[in-house]
Amino acid sequence: MKLAVAMFAALAMEWLTVPMALAQAPAQAPERRPERPGFQFGGAPEFDSPPVARNEREKQALAALDEMTKGQWHLNVTTREGRVLRQLAEATGAKRVVEIGTSSGYSTIWLALAMRATGGRVFTHELDPEKVKLATANFKKAGVDDLITIIEGDAHETVKQHKEPIDLVFLDADKKGYVDYLGKLLPLVRPGGLVLGHDMHRPMPDPRYIEAITKNPDLDTSFIMMESFGISMTMKKR
Repeated sequence: MKLAVAMFAALAMEWLTVPMALAQAPAQAPERRPERPGFQFGGAPEFDSPPVARNEREKQALAALDEMTKGQWHLNVTTREGRVLRQLAEATGAKRVVEIGTSSGYSTIWLALAMRATGGRVFTHELDPEKVKLATANFKKAGVDDLITIIEGDAHETVKQHKEPIDLVFLDADKKGYVDYLGKLLPLVRPGGLVLGHDMHRPMPDPRYIEAITKNPDLDTSFIMMESFGISMTMKKR
Protein backbone atom coordinates (compact mmCIF):
# COMPACT_ATOMS: atom_id res chain seq x y z
CA MET A 1 0.00 0.00 0.00
CA LYS A 2 2.77 2.39 0.96
CA LEU A 3 4.55 1.53 -2.27
CA ALA A 4 1.43 2.33 -4.33
CA VAL A 5 0.98 5.66 -2.58
CA ALA A 6 4.60 6.56 -3.22
CA MET A 7 4.30 5.69 -6.95
CA PHE A 8 1.11 7.76 -7.26
CA ALA A 9 2.78 10.73 -5.57
CA ALA A 10 5.77 10.48 -7.94
CA LEU A 11 3.50 10.40 -11.01
CA ALA A 12 1.53 13.37 -9.72
CA MET A 13 4.70 15.39 -9.27
CA GLU A 14 5.75 14.48 -12.83
CA TRP A 15 2.41 15.61 -14.26
CA LEU A 16 2.69 18.92 -12.41
CA THR A 17 6.25 19.64 -13.51
CA VAL A 18 5.58 19.10 -17.23
CA PRO A 19 3.20 22.09 -17.73
CA MET A 20 5.41 24.19 -15.44
CA ALA A 21 8.42 23.41 -17.58
CA LEU A 22 6.47 24.24 -20.70
CA ALA A 23 5.36 27.55 -19.21
CA GLN A 24 8.91 28.44 -18.26
CA ALA A 25 10.42 27.46 -21.61
CA PRO A 26 11.06 30.41 -23.92
CA ALA A 27 8.43 30.78 -26.63
CA GLN A 28 9.71 29.88 -30.07
CA ALA A 29 9.16 32.43 -32.80
CA PRO A 30 6.75 31.17 -35.47
CA GLU A 31 8.45 29.95 -38.60
CA ARG A 32 8.52 32.72 -41.18
CA ARG A 33 7.99 32.04 -44.81
CA PRO A 34 10.89 33.42 -46.82
CA GLU A 35 9.88 36.53 -48.70
CA ARG A 36 10.39 36.50 -52.43
CA PRO A 37 12.07 39.75 -53.39
CA GLY A 38 11.94 41.60 -56.65
CA PHE A 39 9.63 40.65 -59.46
CA GLN A 40 7.79 37.96 -57.46
CA PHE A 41 7.42 39.85 -54.16
CA GLY A 42 4.04 39.22 -52.56
CA GLY A 43 3.54 35.94 -54.37
CA ALA A 44 0.48 34.92 -56.38
CA PRO A 45 -2.54 32.65 -55.98
CA GLU A 46 -1.77 29.00 -56.69
CA PHE A 47 -4.12 29.11 -59.67
CA ASP A 48 -2.40 32.14 -61.24
CA SER A 49 -0.88 31.60 -64.68
CA PRO A 50 1.47 33.58 -66.92
CA PRO A 51 -0.12 35.70 -69.66
CA VAL A 52 -0.75 33.96 -72.97
CA ALA A 53 0.36 35.77 -76.12
CA ARG A 54 -2.26 36.23 -78.82
CA ASN A 55 0.25 36.98 -81.60
CA GLU A 56 3.97 37.02 -82.39
CA ARG A 57 4.49 40.65 -81.40
CA GLU A 58 2.99 40.08 -77.97
CA LYS A 59 4.99 36.87 -77.67
CA GLN A 60 8.19 38.85 -78.32
CA ALA A 61 7.33 41.42 -75.65
CA LEU A 62 6.36 38.82 -73.06
CA ALA A 63 9.57 36.89 -73.73
CA ALA A 64 11.61 40.05 -73.16
CA LEU A 65 9.74 40.75 -69.92
CA ASP A 66 10.35 37.19 -68.74
CA GLU A 67 14.04 37.51 -69.54
CA MET A 68 14.21 40.72 -67.50
CA THR A 69 12.86 38.90 -64.45
CA LYS A 70 15.83 36.54 -64.59
CA GLY A 71 18.31 39.42 -64.43
CA GLN A 72 18.94 42.23 -61.99
CA TRP A 73 15.96 43.76 -60.26
CA HIS A 74 16.10 47.56 -60.65
CA LEU A 75 13.41 48.36 -58.08
CA ASN A 76 10.82 47.61 -60.73
CA VAL A 77 7.18 46.76 -60.24
CA THR A 78 6.43 43.09 -59.70
CA THR A 79 5.24 40.92 -62.56
CA ARG A 80 1.67 40.92 -61.22
CA GLU A 81 1.73 44.71 -60.78
CA GLY A 82 2.97 45.08 -64.35
CA ARG A 83 0.09 43.02 -65.65
CA VAL A 84 -2.36 45.18 -63.71
CA LEU A 85 -0.81 48.33 -65.21
CA ARG A 86 -1.36 46.95 -68.67
CA GLN A 87 -4.92 45.90 -67.87
CA LEU A 88 -5.86 49.29 -66.42
CA ALA A 89 -4.34 51.20 -69.33
CA GLU A 90 -5.99 49.02 -71.96
CA ALA A 91 -9.34 48.73 -70.21
CA THR A 92 -9.65 52.52 -69.89
CA GLY A 93 -8.64 53.03 -73.52
CA ALA A 94 -5.68 55.20 -72.50
CA LYS A 95 -3.81 56.70 -75.44
CA ARG A 96 -1.46 59.10 -73.70
CA VAL A 97 0.39 57.64 -70.72
CA VAL A 98 3.01 59.51 -68.71
CA GLU A 99 5.38 57.47 -66.55
CA ILE A 100 7.75 59.03 -64.02
CA GLY A 101 10.69 56.72 -63.39
CA THR A 102 11.65 54.46 -66.29
CA SER A 103 14.36 52.45 -64.53
CA SER A 104 15.10 49.41 -66.72
CA GLY A 105 11.82 49.84 -68.59
CA TYR A 106 9.98 46.85 -67.16
CA SER A 107 6.76 48.69 -66.27
CA THR A 108 7.06 50.76 -69.43
CA ILE A 109 6.91 47.64 -71.59
CA TRP A 110 3.74 46.47 -69.83
CA LEU A 111 2.18 49.88 -70.48
CA ALA A 112 3.36 49.79 -74.09
CA LEU A 113 1.52 46.52 -74.64
CA ALA A 114 -1.67 48.39 -73.78
CA MET A 115 -0.71 51.25 -76.09
CA ARG A 116 -0.36 48.83 -78.98
CA ALA A 117 -3.99 47.87 -78.45
CA THR A 118 -5.32 51.42 -78.00
CA GLY A 119 -3.15 53.15 -80.57
CA GLY A 120 -1.49 55.26 -77.90
CA ARG A 121 1.98 56.13 -76.64
CA VAL A 122 3.96 56.05 -73.39
CA PHE A 123 6.02 59.09 -72.44
CA THR A 124 8.47 57.93 -69.79
CA HIS A 125 10.78 60.17 -67.76
CA GLU A 126 14.19 59.06 -66.44
CA LEU A 127 16.98 60.97 -64.74
CA ASP A 128 19.81 58.41 -64.97
CA PRO A 129 21.54 58.27 -68.41
CA GLU A 130 22.66 54.68 -67.79
CA LYS A 131 19.09 53.62 -67.05
CA VAL A 132 18.00 55.34 -70.25
CA LYS A 133 20.48 53.22 -72.23
CA LEU A 134 19.39 50.04 -70.47
CA ALA A 135 15.70 50.76 -71.00
CA THR A 136 16.22 51.66 -74.65
CA ALA A 137 17.86 48.30 -75.28
CA ASN A 138 15.04 46.49 -73.48
CA PHE A 139 12.39 48.34 -75.50
CA LYS A 140 14.03 47.25 -78.75
CA LYS A 141 14.33 43.68 -77.54
CA ALA A 142 10.64 43.69 -76.65
CA GLY A 143 9.71 45.22 -80.00
CA VAL A 144 7.85 48.14 -78.42
CA ASP A 145 10.36 50.97 -78.97
CA ASP A 146 8.04 52.52 -81.56
CA LEU A 147 5.39 53.01 -78.84
CA ILE A 148 7.62 54.78 -76.31
CA THR A 149 9.20 58.21 -75.99
CA ILE A 150 11.98 58.46 -73.38
CA ILE A 151 12.44 61.89 -71.87
CA GLU A 152 15.79 62.18 -70.12
CA GLY A 153 16.39 64.64 -67.30
CA ASP A 154 14.91 65.81 -64.00
CA ALA A 155 11.23 64.92 -64.27
CA HIS A 156 10.30 67.75 -61.91
CA GLU A 157 11.29 70.02 -64.81
CA THR A 158 10.71 67.86 -67.88
CA VAL A 159 7.06 67.15 -67.04
CA LYS A 160 6.37 70.80 -67.79
CA GLN A 161 6.63 70.04 -71.50
CA HIS A 162 3.38 68.09 -71.44
CA LYS A 163 0.54 70.21 -72.78
CA GLU A 164 -2.00 67.70 -74.10
CA PRO A 165 -4.60 65.78 -72.08
CA ILE A 166 -3.25 62.72 -70.27
CA ASP A 167 -5.20 59.49 -69.80
CA LEU A 168 -2.99 57.79 -67.24
CA VAL A 169 -0.06 58.79 -65.04
CA PHE A 170 2.19 56.24 -63.36
CA LEU A 171 4.48 57.51 -60.60
CA ASP A 172 7.43 55.32 -59.63
CA ALA A 173 10.32 57.65 -58.85
CA ASP A 174 11.36 59.70 -55.79
CA LYS A 175 8.55 59.22 -53.28
CA LYS A 176 8.88 62.71 -51.78
CA GLY A 177 8.38 64.08 -55.28
CA TYR A 178 4.97 62.50 -55.83
CA VAL A 179 3.18 65.60 -54.53
CA ASP A 180 5.03 67.82 -57.00
CA TYR A 181 4.38 65.49 -59.93
CA LEU A 182 0.72 65.29 -58.99
CA GLY A 183 0.40 69.07 -58.80
CA LYS A 184 1.95 69.54 -62.23
CA LEU A 185 0.23 66.68 -64.07
CA LEU A 186 -3.22 66.42 -62.48
CA PRO A 187 -4.56 69.49 -64.34
CA LEU A 188 -3.78 67.65 -67.59
CA VAL A 189 -5.38 64.35 -66.57
CA ARG A 190 -8.71 64.00 -68.36
CA PRO A 191 -11.90 63.45 -66.37
CA GLY A 192 -12.10 59.72 -65.79
CA GLY A 193 -8.33 59.42 -66.10
CA LEU A 194 -6.08 57.65 -63.61
CA VAL A 195 -3.07 58.55 -61.50
CA LEU A 196 -1.25 55.48 -60.21
CA GLY A 197 1.41 55.68 -57.51
CA HIS A 198 3.79 52.80 -56.77
CA ASP A 199 5.20 51.80 -53.34
CA MET A 200 2.28 52.48 -51.03
CA HIS A 201 3.50 50.37 -48.12
CA ARG A 202 4.55 52.20 -44.97
CA PRO A 203 6.89 53.90 -44.47
CA MET A 204 7.23 54.60 -48.20
CA PRO A 205 4.19 56.81 -48.92
CA ASP A 206 4.63 60.53 -48.37
CA PRO A 207 1.80 61.59 -46.03
CA ARG A 208 1.36 64.74 -48.11
CA TYR A 209 0.70 62.65 -51.21
CA ILE A 210 -1.72 60.38 -49.39
CA GLU A 211 -3.64 63.40 -48.14
CA ALA A 212 -3.66 64.97 -51.62
CA ILE A 213 -5.23 61.89 -53.24
CA THR A 214 -7.65 60.96 -50.45
CA LYS A 215 -8.98 64.34 -49.28
CA ASN A 216 -9.62 66.01 -52.64
CA PRO A 217 -13.36 65.82 -53.48
CA ASP A 218 -12.50 65.77 -57.19
CA LEU A 219 -10.59 62.49 -56.79
CA ASP A 220 -11.46 58.97 -55.72
CA THR A 221 -8.65 56.70 -54.53
CA SER A 222 -8.31 53.01 -53.79
CA PHE A 223 -5.21 51.07 -52.78
CA ILE A 224 -4.55 47.87 -54.69
CA MET A 225 -1.87 45.15 -54.86
CA MET A 226 -1.05 45.79 -51.21
CA GLU A 227 0.25 42.23 -50.83
CA SER A 228 3.12 43.39 -53.06
CA PHE A 229 4.57 46.89 -53.00
CA GLY A 230 1.15 48.48 -53.32
CA ILE A 231 -0.36 50.91 -55.83
CA SER A 232 -2.59 53.90 -55.20
CA MET A 233 -5.24 54.11 -57.92
CA THR A 234 -6.70 57.58 -58.15
CA MET A 235 -9.48 58.48 -60.56
CA LYS A 236 -10.20 62.05 -61.54
CA LYS A 237 -13.97 62.33 -61.30
CA ARG A 238 -16.00 63.36 -64.34
